[in-house]
Amino acid sequence: MNKAVERWHSERLHRQVTLARWGHHGQPVLLFPTAGGDAEEMERWHMLGVLSHLVEAGRIKVYSCDSIAGEVLMSREGNAQHQMWIQDQFHRYIRHEVIPAIRTDCKSPDIEVWSAGASIGAFNAVAVLCRFPDVFSRAIGMSGTYDLRRFYDCHPGQFTDHFWVSSPLHFVPTLAGPHLDKLRTRFVLLPSGEGRAEDIGESWRLAHVLGSHGIPNRVDSWGPDWPHDWVTWRKMLPQILDDWT
Repeated sequence: MNKAVERWHSERLHRQVTLARWGHHGQPVLLFPTAGGDAEEMERWHMLGVLSHLVEAGRIKVYSCDSIAGEVLMSREGNAQHQMWIQDQFHRYIRHEVIPAIRTDCKSPDIEVWSAGASIGAFNAVAVLCRFPDVFSRAIGMSGTYDLRRFYDCHPGQFTDHFWVSSPLHFVPTLAGPHLDKLRTRFVLLPSGEGRAEDIGESWRLAHVLGSHGIPNRVDSWGPDWPHDWVTWRKMLPQILDDWT
């Protein structure tokens, strides 16, 4: 499988970043790692193996970036307000650095991108679509964790605007005008198991927020046999992308 890795210093995140790519052509899909995973996590956990038939057929072109915000949060870099700032900057880095890199690689200045991820990766996949519906057209949030407030070591009154503008549960209800109009033409899929360590209630809560504002979405329950783990996500993602392409 054709693979390329690009690295640069992000002016928004103030650190070295990595973008990995697999495939020659096809619909670009940006996969967000879990928690503090890096750009090649998907390959190590054999996700690229189960997607290989779609990649090699030219139906999709897979990209993945480092989970900078998740790494900063899990390692407790700085204080909570710094971690919230990084979360906001991470999404801005995706829009203003990663998307141009993908479009350059695809030789298309306006190609739309699909986003996908599991757990906290699902949070980022949905968040970037909701924040930037001008460039993302579909999102797949597998086994999503969508309310990140419990991960920050601070009091309720200490959450900053950087957090609120990054969290779709909280910023979607504030949207209006052309941004919301565009978002209503997009689609969010929220598949989740109901087995070990899963909480499908997070997906239903997000679906309610999206649906109440006219944003097309669907929750897919895979039932109690599917845990919060790679075995589930390796089954989900190729099936979904096979249907979509």
